[in-house]
Amino acid sequence: MTSTGDFELSAAELRAVAAYATAAAESVLEFFGQACPEDPRPREAIAAAHEFIAGTPRSRRQRVASMDAHRAAKAAPGEIALLAAQAAGDAASAAYLHPISKAHQVGHILRAAANAARIRELLAPEDPQVGERMIRQFAQHAGPVLVDVLRRYPPAPPGRSRSAQLMAELDGLLR
Repeated sequence: MTSTGDFELSAAELRAVAAYATAAAESVLEFFGQACPEDPRPREAIAAAHEFIAGTPRSRRQRVASMDAHRAAKAAPGEIALLAAQAAGDAASAAYLHPISKAHQVGHILRAAANAARIRELLAPEDPQVGERMIRQFAQHAGPVLVDVLRRYPPAPPGRSRSAQLMAELDGLLR
């Protein structure tokens, strides 16, 4: 149970958030692997997230794997690989979602899904609706526990990047 903050988050709730972010990240992980086949950091972040989801207590492994995946994102050769690695890092870091009522925390819940939708947009520029369709699909896969956790936070700010806009759209659908 995490209670240092504005509200409580149980381990089960954190696992639900991690499972959601991990599913989104896994849906696009291959694109990082195609761009950087020798870099295991995003795959390690997904593996660390799966350990937590399966019931292992959160540990330094999720924190380190998350930071490593985010470093891989910064070094990625292009936006698609960057977004995929960032999503993997977010999956691992979901174990450490903070129970503080700050809008930026919503990114730890929804950014992996928004990044996955943005990647699909980049891969299909001829289909202007693909991002919105993906966001609706991710909204349908959000369970009641995830929605309950999300509602404890202020809404996601709209942001300037397309991923931030998609995240705000997803947030709106889930509330």
